[in-house]
Amino acid sequence: MRLRGRHPRAAPASSAGAGDARRLAPPGRNPFVHELRLSALQKAQVAVLTLTLFPARLLVAAAMMLLAWPLALVASLGSAEREPEQPLALWRRVVDVLLKAIMRAMWFAGGFHRVVVKGRRAPPTEATILTLAPHSSYFDAIPVTMTMSSIVMKAESRDIPIWGTLIKYIRPVFVSRSDQDSRRKTVEEIRRRAQSGGTWPQIMIFPEGTCTNRTCLITFKPGAFIPGVPVQPVVLRYPNKLDTITWTWQGPGALKILWLTLCQFHNQVEIEFLPVYTPSEAEKKDPALYASNVRRVMAEALGVSVTDYTFEDCQLALAEGQLRLPTDTCLLEFARLVRGLGLKPETLERDLYRHAERAKTKQGGRVTLSEFAAQLGVPESETLEDLFSLFDESGSGEVDLREYVVALSVVCQPSQTLDTIRLAFKMYGSQENGSIDEHALSSILKTALGVAELTVTDLFQAIDQEEKGRITFADFERFAEASPDFAEEYLYPEQTRSRSCAQTPAAPTPNGFCADFSPETSAVGTEPFRKKLD
Repeated sequence: MRLRGRHPRAAPASSAGAGDARRLAPPGRNPFVHELRLSALQKAQVAVLTLTLFPARLLVAAAMMLLAWPLALVASLGSAEREPEQPLALWRRVVDVLLKAIMRAMWFAGGFHRVVVKGRRAPPTEATILTLAPHSSYFDAIPVTMTMSSIVMKAESRDIPIWGTLIKYIRPVFVSRSDQDSRRKTVEEIRRRAQSGGTWPQIMIFPEGTCTNRTCLITFKPGAFIPGVPVQPVVLRYPNKLDTITWTWQGPGALKILWLTLCQFHNQVEIEFLPVYTPSEAEKKDPALYASNVRRVMAEALGVSVTDYTFEDCQLALAEGQLRLPTDTCLLEFARLVRGLGLKPETLERDLYRHAERAKTKQGGRVTLSEFAAQLGVPESETLEDLFSLFDESGSGEVDLREYVVALSVVCQPSQTLDTIRLAFKMYGSQENGSIDEHALSSILKTALGVAELTVTDLFQAIDQEEKGRITFADFERFAEASPDFAEEYLYPEQTRSRSCAQTPAAPTPNGFCADFSPETSAVGTEPFRKKLD
């Protein structure tokens, strides 16, 4: 499975990408991964500052929060549903100024000595919603505390001591996980506030919905764009020599990020307010189109690419299972293209077994692009060509349908490794006893991991203890139960990390602020995943 180079072409004029000046393409790096490498000198600096500067900064930051707490408590008394009084009483304006000053002092103590603000922040009467991107860290709270804008938060956050009081002061839109109707209520509340004519505080929304490493902008969720009112895009940059800010789904954990950032002498952040974006009539009717066009404007301001990767792709990359996906697996691109074909998630799993039966009857026979389109029930298109090319490694114009089924199985059930392998054995196995040889096992695992090359000789020999030259699924299952970490021992070292499907970009990433810490000898593929703290 390989990403083959293709000539650039304009993005299709659809709600998913209309107006994009550049082609939606996978970034050079997985946007959900961040690897931080410190030089010997940087490690020495951190060691010294951990004993000196770090505790002092942590103490001052905690003191600032304690100082802000009684002010926020008094100012947040009363019903949170009631519209704010206009104009604000003098004492509330004083409290607002004091809280902003205290929060700024807290960030200053943390090393953010200078916060660069570019552009003009529009008043609530011009733009009631501010869309911020890229979202890469909890330090993205800096613009929130500087403006005291409302945000969308989990309802559980209001019960956190001290922090919950500070959160309630900015009158956030709370989302309840226990309420199945919460998403609809949240959208309605955002719409109500957005159409209030500036009565409510502005709402800051991170439309990506999750943290990335800032190498690209992933798909924007439509919530901020459903009301159909003007929004003001806001872009964030962290032009630091060492990126201790980024907090992604794979990489340094929350506490390590806090520790390393507070051990830097100086941390930089830039906040740029772009011109207010007023939607057209077509965008008001199509929130996805509106979101895509705003994303394009923000990507151009940042100098980064856009990609149709989503939060769901992040979940795929980090799914628990015996076959952990490499950091630059082609399966993220595969999932993106499947969505681009309009194939609905609720029907994919049902279609999976239909495709498997067809692939089994073909017995390794290859299909052309037109046959592939007929099997999937979609018309031939550029998106289908891109999907087809993932499996057409030789460029012969034909693919093995079994490989598509294996990839689709991983996307549909990423945590159920043995179910995918069982399905693959049914397609690749002999008619006599369902056994496969080493070449077939290599094809299965390469596709399941989304890589172009993979050596499975050692793994095959470990499973084939009787040296028959063929193994059955029962053999594989017994071995997997006896050695649950077989992939770490037999597959990942020196293979998935150095022979991947994606190309690693040279030099810094497009925005120039997040250097690529993943040289060819990187050990990203061997690092355990660290899930974000909730």
